[in-house]
Amino acid sequence: MRWWSAANLVSNLGTWMQLTVQNLLVLQLTGSAAATGLSLSVQAAPGLLFGLLGGAVVDRWPRKATAAVSQALLALVAFTTAALIGLGMLTVPVLMALAAVTGLIATVDGPATSLLGNDLVPEKDVPSAIALGSVVHSVGRLAGTAFAAVGIAAIGTAGAYAVNGLSFLFVTAVIPFLRLHPDAAAVEPPAVPQEREARGRGGLAFFFGRRALLALAVIGAVSAVLGRNYQLTLATLVTGPLHGGAGAYGMVSTLLAVGGIVGAVVAGRLRRPTVRLVALLAAAGALLQIVAGLSPVLAVLLLMVVPMAIAESVVDTATATVLQTDPPAHLRGRVLGVWRSLSTSWGLAGPPLLGLLVQGIGERGALVAGGVVIVAVIGAGVLARRRMPAARATAVPATVPAAEPAFQPAA
Repeated sequence: MRWWSAANLVSNLGTWMQLTVQNLLVLQLTGSAAATGLSLSVQAAPGLLFGLLGGAVVDRWPRKATAAVSQALLALVAFTTAALIGLGMLTVPVLMALAAVTGLIATVDGPATSLLGNDLVPEKDVPSAIALGSVVHSVGRLAGTAFAAVGIAAIGTAGAYAVNGLSFLFVTAVIPFLRLHPDAAAVEPPAVPQEREARGRGGLAFFFGRRALLALAVIGAVSAVLGRNYQLTLATLVTGPLHGGAGAYGMVSTLLAVGGIVGAVVAGRLRRPTVRLVALLAAAGALLQIVAGLSPVLAVLLLMVVPMAIAESVVDTATATVLQTDPPAHLRGRVLGVWRSLSTSWGLAGPPLLGLLVQGIGERGALVAGGVVIVAVIGAGVLARRRMPAARATAVPATVPAAEPAFQPAA
């Protein structure tokens, strides 16, 4: 697990550095912020279209081999991009195509590396493993973004892509030496999966047949659209009504990152997180968001930012744990594939919808209204569950075999 975490950190550093460099590269080639946003959407689109298929592949193929191959392919894309930049042959259409290929590979790489990470520990330690992955991801994101500026100055754009390629190769080299925990190694997928499962529909049917997973999806969707996009709402709040500058927003961003890391550490103490806990913390985060929206001065907002980020981080880790332990072992890749498709859809739709809301009712109005709606939706769900007949509430078994969880993907 130490080797895997180290490899994950190196990969995350490289990926966030490359993503930052990619945004700057598109801006240099086109001078258009819209084109930059399009490149990110092109990279995310395969997750929406092929997430379920990628999850099915992960359930069918050996985990270590799948993760190693996907990481090697991501390295090949990074080295190809670096070579094209060095030769002066990179154009915007080619860059968009490479971004789409990266997104397509990630539909397999995400669930494969996530589930592989949890195969290294006993079942009781899976929440801690997921939390550790979240900490690694947060640290990699912070440091990788910071290294991007240094990297461009020191080794250039092509060098930054090459470094990311090397980070993927490091993960590929580590994977063969990982030893699966006996509990995970003993779990075998069905010898001959049904054709419908091979196409991913088994996971889709399971997901939409489980009220717990549907509840997570509703909470995730409403929170993603009306909350959590703090880089938009808090940026406009700080630089607008609170009359702060870039330095003030930088402080807010730093506190959000610190809160995210603290939240991941706290989440690691949770042994069996539940959907009820996710709902409670999501509602608490929404209430903090309302207070943040009403902040009269910057100091009040700064007090709210860390607990908001902690609640968000614990929700993410608890959600990941439920997603990876609730399904039977042979469906976990497909369930993660369904989640990837759903989360990509609201990840793409959320920012523009929230932007329209900010435009319509202002920064404070968007934060307050969003928080109110989130609390109302969660409250309605709690009331509906309490009124549900006991027989229907227990129609689907509450526990299923567990063995190979995880959801914090290697970069």
